[in-house]
Amino acid sequence: MDDSTGILPGLPSVKGKPVHVAFDGGQMTSDAGILLLAAIERRLGIAERLADCIEDPRAPERVRHTLAEMIRFRALLIAAGYPDGNDCDALRADPAFKMAVGRLPESGADLCSQPTISRLENLPGATALKRMMAAMVEVFCDSFEQVPRRIVLDIDDTEYRVHPATGAVQCLLRQPLLPADPHLRSDHRQAGGDHPAPRQDTGRR
Repeated sequence: MDDSTGILPGLPSVKGKPVHVAFDGGQMTSDAGILLLAAIERRLGIAERLADCIEDPRAPERVRHTLAEMIRFRALLIAAGYPDGNDCDALRADPAFKMAVGRLPESGADLCSQPTISRLENLPGATALKRMMAAMVEVFCDSFEQVPRRIVLDIDDTEYRVHPATGAVQCLLRQPLLPADPHLRSDHRQAGGDHPAPRQDTGRR
């Protein structure tokens, strides 16, 4: 180790091993594995495919974060276990995420903030959402070297709880991928019918 890095001297050894303490570590991250996911995403071109489906209403000369960059950042945050949009503010300067989006870890500009992500999530309309779904289907189909004889989709209900003005809790089961089923032709339906209602929490701790 170079002596010019500001080593704190005088610390005792541990089991015969010298201990060095320095303060030149620079920016640190605990999410370096996200770089591997980013490489896979870039190879598939997911962010660019989805960005091409959305019309960007912003003035080009004022854009600091492209749609593809924001989509990539949001997707990687979710993949790394940060699903809340507020996590953007905490991790927008993280060196690993900056590199994953294509910016230098220290000198590169910070990534987009939570308000910017919120505007992105509310930007696509019905037509753009349909195009985005079609783009993801294309990503799936492109993964096959040959057209498969059969594709089986095993889809589980996703519970979606809402609290109307009455104060009662309603449980909806979202099934947007099965429009051919007469019971599922809307983008959601109330729990019941052929599916049991979600189990209620007993409150035990």
